[in-house]
Amino acid sequence: MPLTVAWHAVEVPESAKWRVPPTLPVTKFAVALLLAVVAVLPGAERERLLLAGAAALALGVWGLRDVVAPVRLAADAEGVTVVTGFARRRGLPWGDIERIGIGEHRSLGLRSEVLEIDTGESLHLFSRYDLGAPCDEVEEALRALRP
Repeated sequence: MPLTVAWHAVEVPESAKWRVPPTLPVTKFAVALLLAVVAVLPGAERERLLLAGAAALALGVWGLRDVVAPVRLAADAEGVTVVTGFARRRGLPWGDIERIGIGEHRSLGLRSEVLEIDTGESLHLFSRYDLGAPCDEVEEALRALRP
């Protein structure tokens, strides 16, 4: 259904999905495997074994989440579907969404943007690595889909 804006027809999609890039879980699994190898090297001190083993397990579980729930955000005329927790999906009707915007996250001296979907009761945050696209492009697409 075209939307006419200042003499130009803009095509608005009926639905859209944003997913974790396929290379991300592969990278997480590769690093987890490397850490597991480091953990079992001969002559390893107990602390290195525990630290590398715990890091390998955590990274493996994080990569598994990317495989189990690769689509982190989906939207259509009814609303949006977000992934919460490990891999549970929650539908949010457009009427429940108070605000969609871009926020800034600072950690370890690095600045990154996050897409914020605020329902008033809950706040859902997505990075470009969750979405596989820049946050501002996803925000623009969501605004186009919202009735």
